[in-house]
Amino acid sequence: MELRHLRYFVAVAEEGSLTVAAEKRLHTAQPSLSRQLRDLEAEVGVQLLVRSSRGVTLTAAGGVFLDHARLALAQAAEAVTAARRVARPAKTSFSVGFLTGQEVEWLPHVTHILRDQLKAIDFRVSSDFSPAVAEAVQRGEIDLGFSRVEPQPDVTYVVIASEPILAILAGDHPLASRSEIDPAELGEFPFIGYTETPHVLRGVVDRYLRERGVTVSPSHYLDGFATGISLVASTGGLTLLPAYVEKLLPRSVVSRPLAQPAPVIEIAIGYRADNPSSVLQDFLRQVDQLMAAHSAVAGLSYANQSRQ
Repeated sequence: MELRHLRYFVAVAEEGSLTVAAEKRLHTAQPSLSRQLRDLEAEVGVQLLVRSSRGVTLTAAGGVFLDHARLALAQAAEAVTAARRVARPAKTSFSVGFLTGQEVEWLPHVTHILRDQLKAIDFRVSSDFSPAVAEAVQRGEIDLGFSRVEPQPDVTYVVIASEPILAILAGDHPLASRSEIDPAELGEFPFIGYTETPHVLRGVVDRYLRERGVTVSPSHYLDGFATGISLVASTGGLTLLPAYVEKLLPRSVVSRPLAQPAPVIEIAIGYRADNPSSVLQDFLRQVDQLMAAHSAVAGLSYANQSRQ
Protein backbone atom coordinates (compact mmCIF):
# COMPACT_ATOMS: atom_id res chain seq x y z
CA MET A 1 0.00 0.00 0.00
CA GLU A 2 1.42 3.38 -1.02
CA LEU A 3 0.77 6.83 0.42
CA ARG A 4 -0.72 7.94 -2.89
CA HIS A 5 -3.46 5.33 -2.48
CA LEU A 6 -4.35 6.88 0.86
CA ARG A 7 -4.31 10.41 -0.60
CA TYR A 8 -6.62 9.33 -3.42
CA PHE A 9 -9.00 7.62 -1.02
CA VAL A 10 -9.19 10.61 1.35
CA ALA A 11 -9.77 13.04 -1.53
CA VAL A 12 -12.64 10.98 -2.94
CA ALA A 13 -14.18 10.41 0.49
CA GLU A 14 -14.08 14.14 1.30
CA GLU A 15 -15.37 15.28 -2.09
CA GLY A 16 -18.00 12.55 -2.42
CA SER A 17 -17.27 12.39 -6.13
CA LEU A 18 -14.67 10.66 -8.28
CA THR A 19 -14.94 13.38 -10.92
CA VAL A 20 -14.49 16.30 -8.52
CA ALA A 21 -11.63 14.63 -6.68
CA ALA A 22 -9.86 13.74 -9.92
CA GLU A 23 -10.21 17.16 -11.54
CA LYS A 24 -9.98 19.63 -8.65
CA ARG A 25 -7.80 17.98 -6.02
CA LEU A 26 -5.71 15.27 -7.60
CA HIS A 27 -5.36 16.58 -11.14
CA THR A 28 -5.49 13.13 -12.62
CA ALA A 29 -7.75 11.22 -15.00
CA GLN A 30 -10.85 9.66 -13.51
CA PRO A 31 -10.25 6.16 -15.01
CA SER A 32 -6.79 6.11 -13.43
CA LEU A 33 -8.23 7.21 -10.09
CA SER A 34 -10.90 4.48 -10.21
CA ARG A 35 -8.26 1.87 -10.91
CA GLN A 36 -6.11 3.04 -7.98
CA LEU A 37 -9.09 2.82 -5.63
CA ARG A 38 -9.95 -0.69 -6.80
CA ASP A 39 -6.34 -1.71 -6.17
CA LEU A 40 -6.60 -0.24 -2.67
CA GLU A 41 -9.82 -2.13 -1.90
CA ALA A 42 -8.26 -5.31 -3.21
CA GLU A 43 -5.26 -4.89 -0.94
CA VAL A 44 -7.41 -4.05 2.12
CA GLY A 45 -9.71 -6.94 1.29
CA VAL A 46 -13.02 -5.15 1.89
CA GLN A 47 -15.23 -2.69 0.02
CA LEU A 48 -14.52 0.86 1.14
CA LEU A 49 -16.66 2.90 -1.27
CA VAL A 50 -20.15 2.64 -2.73
CA ARG A 51 -20.37 4.13 -6.21
CA SER A 52 -23.66 5.39 -7.61
CA SER A 53 -24.99 7.91 -10.10
CA ARG A 54 -25.30 10.41 -7.24
CA GLY A 55 -21.66 10.15 -6.21
CA VAL A 56 -19.56 8.12 -3.82
CA THR A 57 -20.32 7.20 -0.21
CA LEU A 58 -18.34 5.30 2.39
CA THR A 59 -19.15 1.84 3.65
CA ALA A 60 -18.90 1.25 7.40
CA ALA A 61 -15.42 -0.17 6.80
CA GLY A 62 -14.58 2.83 4.65
CA GLY A 63 -15.51 5.23 7.44
CA VAL A 64 -13.14 3.51 9.83
CA PHE A 65 -10.42 3.34 7.19
CA LEU A 66 -10.78 7.08 6.49
CA ASP A 67 -9.84 8.02 10.06
CA HIS A 68 -6.71 5.91 9.95
CA ALA A 69 -5.80 7.08 6.45
CA ARG A 70 -5.92 10.73 7.54
CA LEU A 71 -3.75 9.93 10.56
CA ALA A 72 -1.23 8.05 8.44
CA LEU A 73 -0.97 10.93 5.97
CA ALA A 74 -0.55 13.47 8.79
CA GLN A 75 2.19 11.37 10.39
CA ALA A 76 3.95 10.99 7.05
CA ALA A 77 3.87 14.75 6.52
CA GLU A 78 5.23 15.33 10.02
CA ALA A 79 8.01 12.82 9.35
CA VAL A 80 9.04 14.78 6.27
CA THR A 81 8.94 18.06 8.18
CA ALA A 82 10.99 16.64 11.05
CA ALA A 83 13.62 15.23 8.71
CA ARG A 84 13.95 18.53 6.88
CA ARG A 85 14.14 20.41 10.17
CA VAL A 86 17.02 18.24 11.35
CA ALA A 87 18.80 18.47 8.00
CA ARG A 88 18.69 22.29 8.01
CA PRO A 89 20.71 24.25 10.56
CA ALA A 90 18.37 25.99 12.99
CA LYS A 91 18.04 29.72 12.47
CA THR A 92 19.40 32.01 15.12
CA SER A 93 16.54 33.48 17.10
CA PHE A 94 16.37 37.20 17.92
CA SER A 95 13.43 38.58 19.89
CA VAL A 96 12.50 42.22 20.35
CA GLY A 97 9.81 43.47 22.71
CA PHE A 98 8.20 46.90 22.51
CA LEU A 99 6.27 49.05 24.91
CA THR A 100 2.86 48.77 23.23
CA GLY A 101 2.50 51.46 20.58
CA GLN A 102 6.23 52.15 20.31
CA GLU A 103 6.64 49.49 17.61
CA VAL A 104 5.02 51.99 15.24
CA GLU A 105 7.91 54.37 15.90
CA TRP A 106 10.84 51.99 16.18
CA LEU A 107 10.24 48.72 14.33
CA PRO A 108 11.02 50.19 10.87
CA HIS A 109 14.39 51.41 12.17
CA VAL A 110 15.13 48.05 13.83
CA THR A 111 14.39 46.08 10.67
CA HIS A 112 16.51 48.52 8.64
CA ILE A 113 19.51 47.91 10.87
CA LEU A 114 18.93 44.14 10.71
CA ARG A 115 18.12 44.11 6.99
CA ASP A 116 21.18 42.02 6.06
CA GLN A 117 20.40 39.43 8.74
CA LEU A 118 16.62 39.08 8.61
CA LYS A 119 16.61 36.21 6.11
CA ALA A 120 19.07 34.23 8.21
CA ILE A 121 17.44 34.69 11.62
CA ASP A 122 14.16 33.83 13.28
CA PHE A 123 13.05 37.41 14.06
CA ARG A 124 10.27 37.70 16.62
CA VAL A 125 8.40 40.81 17.76
CA SER A 126 6.10 41.29 20.74
CA SER A 127 4.56 44.18 22.66
CA ASP A 128 3.44 44.69 26.24
CA PHE A 129 3.38 47.17 29.09
CA SER A 130 6.78 48.67 29.89
CA PRO A 131 7.38 46.74 33.15
CA ALA A 132 6.50 43.47 31.43
CA VAL A 133 8.95 44.17 28.59
CA ALA A 134 11.73 44.84 31.10
CA GLU A 135 10.89 41.67 33.04
CA ALA A 136 11.02 39.64 29.81
CA VAL A 137 14.51 41.00 29.11
CA GLN A 138 15.60 40.18 32.66
CA ARG A 139 14.31 36.59 32.35
CA GLY A 140 16.01 36.14 28.99
CA GLU A 141 12.70 35.68 27.15
CA ILE A 142 13.56 38.46 24.72
CA ASP A 143 16.94 39.77 23.59
CA LEU A 144 16.10 43.45 23.34
CA GLY A 145 13.38 45.57 24.92
CA PHE A 146 12.11 49.04 24.03
CA SER A 147 10.66 50.39 27.28
CA ARG A 148 11.00 52.99 29.97
CA VAL A 149 14.02 52.69 32.25
CA GLU A 150 12.58 50.09 34.61
CA PRO A 151 14.48 48.94 37.71
CA GLN A 152 15.41 45.38 36.82
CA PRO A 153 18.50 43.46 37.98
CA ASP A 154 20.95 42.50 35.24
CA VAL A 155 19.30 44.74 32.64
CA THR A 156 21.42 47.42 31.00
CA TYR A 157 19.66 50.44 29.51
CA VAL A 158 20.62 52.89 26.80
CA VAL A 159 18.33 55.91 26.51
CA ILE A 160 17.64 56.36 22.81
CA ALA A 161 15.15 59.25 22.76
CA SER A 162 13.08 61.66 24.79
CA GLU A 163 9.66 62.71 23.67
CA PRO A 164 7.32 65.43 24.89
CA ILE A 165 4.27 64.64 26.94
CA LEU A 166 1.10 66.11 25.48
CA ALA A 167 -2.40 66.80 26.65
CA ILE A 168 -4.80 64.26 25.14
CA LEU A 169 -8.41 65.38 25.23
CA ALA A 170 -11.77 65.02 23.56
CA GLY A 171 -12.26 67.14 20.47
CA ASP A 172 -15.15 69.00 22.10
CA HIS A 173 -13.33 69.60 25.38
CA PRO A 174 -13.22 73.29 26.46
CA LEU A 175 -9.41 73.28 26.23
CA ALA A 176 -9.34 71.75 22.72
CA SER A 177 -9.61 75.22 21.16
CA ARG A 178 -6.24 76.28 22.66
CA SER A 179 -3.06 76.10 20.60
CA GLU A 180 -1.26 75.10 23.80
CA ILE A 181 -2.45 74.37 27.30
CA ASP A 182 -1.34 76.09 30.48
CA PRO A 183 -0.81 73.34 33.09
CA ALA A 184 -2.59 75.49 35.68
CA GLU A 185 -5.83 74.84 33.77
CA LEU A 186 -5.54 71.07 34.11
CA GLY A 187 -6.81 71.20 37.67
CA GLU A 188 -10.10 72.74 36.56
CA PHE A 189 -11.33 69.62 34.76
CA PRO A 190 -11.75 65.91 35.50
CA PHE A 191 -8.43 64.19 34.89
CA ILE A 192 -7.66 60.61 33.82
CA GLY A 193 -4.91 59.44 36.14
CA TYR A 194 -2.59 56.43 36.13
CA THR A 195 -2.52 53.01 37.75
CA GLU A 196 0.73 51.54 39.06
CA THR A 197 1.50 49.95 35.68
CA PRO A 198 2.75 53.08 33.82
CA HIS A 199 4.66 54.11 36.96
CA VAL A 200 7.42 55.92 35.06
CA LEU A 201 4.90 58.09 33.21
CA ARG A 202 2.98 58.64 36.42
CA GLY A 203 6.16 59.77 38.18
CA VAL A 204 7.04 62.23 35.42
CA VAL A 205 3.54 63.72 35.35
CA ASP A 206 3.25 63.88 39.15
CA ARG A 207 6.57 65.71 39.39
CA TYR A 208 5.63 68.10 36.59
CA LEU A 209 2.31 69.03 38.20
CA ARG A 210 3.78 69.24 41.70
CA GLU A 211 6.52 71.64 40.56
CA ARG A 212 3.83 73.92 39.13
CA GLY A 213 1.55 73.69 42.11
CA VAL A 214 -1.21 71.98 40.12
CA THR A 215 -3.59 69.53 41.76
CA VAL A 216 -5.72 67.30 39.53
CA SER A 217 -8.75 65.23 40.47
CA PRO A 218 -8.60 61.84 38.71
CA SER A 219 -12.01 60.54 37.72
CA HIS A 220 -10.64 57.40 36.03
CA TYR A 221 -7.29 55.61 35.79
CA LEU A 222 -5.45 54.23 32.76
CA ASP A 223 -2.98 51.35 32.65
CA GLY A 224 -1.81 51.94 29.08
CA PHE A 225 -2.23 54.37 26.22
CA ALA A 226 -5.11 52.42 24.65
CA THR A 227 -7.13 52.56 27.86
CA GLY A 228 -6.31 56.24 28.19
CA ILE A 229 -7.47 57.10 24.69
CA SER A 230 -10.63 55.06 25.18
CA LEU A 231 -11.40 56.84 28.44
CA VAL A 232 -10.82 60.24 26.88
CA ALA A 233 -13.17 59.38 24.01
CA SER A 234 -15.88 57.90 26.22
CA THR A 235 -15.81 60.35 29.13
CA GLY A 236 -14.85 63.58 27.38
CA GLY A 237 -12.00 63.96 29.84
CA LEU A 238 -8.31 64.63 29.40
CA THR A 239 -4.98 63.09 30.33
CA LEU A 240 -1.27 63.48 29.61
CA LEU A 241 0.47 60.94 27.39
CA PRO A 242 3.72 60.69 25.39
CA ALA A 243 3.69 62.13 21.88
CA TYR A 244 3.95 58.76 20.15
CA VAL A 245 0.23 58.16 20.75
CA GLU A 246 -0.71 60.98 18.35
CA LYS A 247 -0.55 58.61 15.38
CA LEU A 248 -3.08 56.35 17.12
CA LEU A 249 -5.76 58.86 18.08
CA PRO A 250 -9.29 58.48 16.70
CA ARG A 251 -10.93 61.51 15.12
CA SER A 252 -12.87 62.32 18.28
CA VAL A 253 -9.66 62.79 20.29
CA VAL A 254 -7.03 65.50 19.82
CA SER A 255 -3.62 66.37 21.24
CA ARG A 256 -2.36 69.75 22.40
CA PRO A 257 1.14 70.72 23.54
CA LEU A 258 1.67 71.93 27.08
CA ALA A 259 3.09 75.39 27.65
CA GLN A 260 6.88 75.35 27.77
CA PRO A 261 8.82 73.96 29.47
CA ALA A 262 6.81 70.82 28.77
CA PRO A 263 7.59 67.50 30.46
CA VAL A 264 9.43 64.81 28.53
CA ILE A 265 9.75 61.06 29.00
CA GLU A 266 12.58 58.77 27.96
CA ILE A 267 12.44 55.64 25.85
CA ALA A 268 15.33 53.19 26.21
CA ILE A 269 16.56 49.89 24.92
CA GLY A 270 17.20 47.27 27.57
CA TYR A 271 19.33 44.15 27.27
CA ARG A 272 21.34 41.75 29.36
CA ALA A 273 25.08 42.31 29.09
CA ASP A 274 25.63 38.55 29.48
CA ASN A 275 23.47 37.75 26.45
CA PRO A 276 25.82 35.98 23.98
CA SER A 277 23.67 36.77 20.92
CA SER A 278 25.87 37.93 18.04
CA VAL A 279 22.81 39.62 16.52
CA LEU A 280 22.37 41.67 19.70
CA GLN A 281 26.03 42.66 19.76
CA ASP A 282 25.88 43.76 16.14
CA PHE A 283 22.71 45.73 16.85
CA LEU A 284 24.26 47.49 19.85
CA ARG A 285 27.18 48.62 17.70
CA GLN A 286 24.65 50.48 15.55
CA VAL A 287 22.62 52.17 18.28
CA ASP A 288 23.86 55.60 17.21
CA GLN A 289 22.52 54.90 13.72
CA LEU A 290 19.18 53.86 15.23
CA MET A 291 18.94 57.07 17.24
CA ALA A 292 19.91 59.29 14.31
CA ALA A 293 17.35 57.68 11.99
CA HIS A 294 14.55 58.05 14.51
CA SER A 295 15.55 61.61 15.39
CA ALA A 296 15.41 62.64 11.72
CA VAL A 297 11.93 61.20 11.26
CA ALA A 298 10.64 62.53 14.59
CA GLY A 299 12.07 65.98 13.91
CA LEU A 300 10.35 66.14 10.55
CA SER A 301 7.08 64.98 12.12
CA TYR A 302 7.20 67.63 14.84
CA ALA A 303 8.09 70.29 12.29
CA ASN A 304 5.07 69.36 10.16
CA GLN A 305 2.81 69.46 13.19
CA SER A 306 4.03 72.91 14.17
CA ARG A 307 3.12 74.22 10.72
CA GLN A 308 -0.42 72.83 10.88
